[in-house]
Amino acid sequence: MRLDHLSFAAGPDGLAATAERIGAQLGTSFVDGGVHPRFGTRNMVLPLADNTYLEVVEVLDHPASDKAPFGQAVRARSALGGGWLGWVVAVDDIAVVEQRLGREAVVGSRHRPDGTELRWKQIGVNGLIADPQLPFFVQWDVPAELHPSSGAAGDYSLAALEIAGDPRRVSEWLGETVEAPLEDVKVEWVAPNGTPGIIAAQVQTPHGLVRI
Repeated sequence: MRLDHLSFAAGPDGLAATAERIGAQLGTSFVDGGVHPRFGTRNMVLPLADNTYLEVVEVLDHPASDKAPFGQAVRARSALGGGWLGWVVAVDDIAVVEQRLGREAVVGSRHRPDGTELRWKQIGVNGLIADPQLPFFVQWDVPAELHPSSGAAGDYSLAALEIAGDPRRVSEWLGETVEAPLEDVKVEWVAPNGTPGIIAAQVQTPHGLVRI
């Protein structure tokens, strides 16, 4: 179990403009990730060190976005002006999570602009919708070299997360201590004053630490 990526919902200016704005703050650029046909969303990604990445995601005007929990979650966050949607944990065997949560994972996929298909299974988005401090889970079905973090410049890495929430609650959800997926990331937990969830991410860049 490890931190896989952070997801940021596009604001009213749309996917490209949101990704460009965040990229400008970090001094780098996001790349087109492609469309998630099963979820009615599309994304742009920024590879980071330690097999992690940042994702900016936008909901599409597509029936899938009304049915899929992930599409619903993105639409709701974007409707509030955009911002951090949540964090995602990668697991080696998602069947363990399926058994613990009592439901089946769904298959996700997207085609990169070069035509390469990425596939994975995910579960737990409904938990995120109910309580945004909770991550959801993915199991990738691609070789390591196709993971979205591939090609990351070593001088860009996630340094810290600021989360409004309760680490005990998150540990219960994970089935093990929250330190397991976040052992290499400094986490600042604060008591929620409103909606729980990610408050900010601190990214180490060649130009210094940047808080998004």
